[in-house]
Amino acid sequence: QVQLVESGGGLVQGGGSLRLSCAASGRAIRFYTMAWFRQAPGKEREFVTAMRLGGANMYADSVKGRFTISRDNAKNMVYLQMSSLRPEDTAVYYCAAASRDWLFTAAPNYDYWGQGTQVTVSS
Repeated sequence: QVQLVESGGGLVQGGGSLRLSCAASGRAIRFYTMAWFRQAPGKEREFVTAMRLGGANMYADSVKGRFTISRDNAKNMVYLQMSSLRPEDTAVYYCAAASRDWLFTAAPNYDYWGQGTQVTVSS
């Protein structure tokens, strides 16, 4: 099992940047595909980005070129660097871990979730 705790959210002006962190405890994250999802008020949880054990990654079209996922297996941390933020990026951002090594985009494929961190982008 792995426990996930996100941090780094906050209020930022449009065009600004934020870096989210996901601290894992329990089993090492090197055994998991790690991902970020987000959920805006009144909307379904949506895929943002994922990274496989070997480093291959994938991004939602809406964030491609603006967001970057990274992982530090030695520190058991996952990061989401967000730049050129837009008001439509406002959401609660969740870190997730999947036991299978694949770039899943659907939330049910992920076994473990953090509690989320709020990101608010003002216009």
